[in-house]
Amino acid sequence: MKKTPQLALPLEPDAMRRGNLPESDQALVAEAIKCLEQKYLVKQDVLTSPEATRDYLKLRLYGIHYEVFACLYLDNRHRVIRYEELFRGTVDGASVHPREVVRKVMETGAAAVILAHNHPSGVAEPSQADLRITQRLKDALALVDVRVLDHVIVGDGQGTSLAERGLL
Repeated sequence: MKKTPQLALPLEPDAMRRGNLPESDQALVAEAIKCLEQKYLVKQDVLTSPEATRDYLKLRLYGIHYEVFACLYLDNRHRVIRYEELFRGTVDGASVHPREVVRKVMETGAAAVILAHNHPSGVAEPSQADLRITQRLKDALALVDVRVLDHVIVGDGQGTSLAERGLL
């Protein structure tokens, strides 16, 4: 889109936009907006680097004694919409169902995701199964124009970023 050299007009307060409504209705509308924003508003947290992402996911997943597969849903500016743990497994694996991941992504309206899971063994090296499910999810989400930015594996020490290793 071409940018035109215009001055933007300031937005008027909500109360002024509905001046024809009685005060009680304006209060009701304001409360409804507040409720919807609390439910749907995109947070302003931006994960600006692989390190920040790894640190965040490590806080969420480190020390759990069974595998957990999670998604960070992001808007098109890579602001976090929501973190969600989707699947729980055992000490050495978790079943991940691409159909459910796609369904959850569509519910959030995400434009991109960062996948994550932990290895209770502490070894953050990706297995062949990790690489296969990452590729399956990447292919499935590409059909609905959602990008997989990374898949982070949390173990002891530093987590492993498949994007940094060029495995995405």
